[in-house]
Amino acid sequence: MAAVRVRQHVNPLGKKYQTPASPQDWEKIYAKPNQPLHLDIGCAKGQFLVNMSKIEPNWNFLGLEIREPLVVEANKLRSELGFTNLHYLFCNVNNSLRSLLSCLPLGSLQRVTIQFPDPWFKTRHAKRRVVQPELVAELASYLAVGGVVFLQSDMEFVAVEMRDRFAAHPAYQKVGTEEWLSQNPLPVPTEREIGTQKKGEPVYRALFERVRSCE
Repeated sequence: MAAVRVRQHVNPLGKKYQTPASPQDWEKIYAKPNQPLHLDIGCAKGQFLVNMSKIEPNWNFLGLEIREPLVVEANKLRSELGFTNLHYLFCNVNNSLRSLLSCLPLGSLQRVTIQFPDPWFKTRHAKRRVVQPELVAELASYLAVGGVVFLQSDMEFVAVEMRDRFAAHPAYQKVGTEEWLSQNPLPVPTEREIGTQKKGEPVYRALFERVRSCE
């Protein structure tokens, strides 16, 4: 993929990012729109999904990214590779999930990944972090029962916040009894994960399953 210069940090609360993404015609996007869908929130350059879509051709993959130049380049690569089970969209996920997911085939969303999101270190910037309670609840509305959400970060405070927000929602059940997963349950690591582990630094991982609500 060609090098694309983009800002590392994009403020999702900025005026430019307040227009929700438009609903999509998934039958025009995917060759087989009824396949199970893996949603990657904050997909960056999209290489993780390229690798996943090769390994799992019987799944569809959707990457959401707020930095538009990365999405343009990722879709260009997807077209060059000829993949028909992979697509990328530019959007602010915190105001676009409903419009995007409500038009999916019922029950198709079966896996969600949120990996190494922008930590926004300052407390006053906490509202800019991607995993807000509203996002957790919205995903619960569309994720199929038995579907999973995989979270990981190299920043412990971010991982704790993400984990605790999913754990607090009755639609999810944490998988495993240990505080953090020792291994990535997916067959493909992200570039950030590889780099972090090469430096000998920890990665904090948690997996949640969508369960039937007791309500």
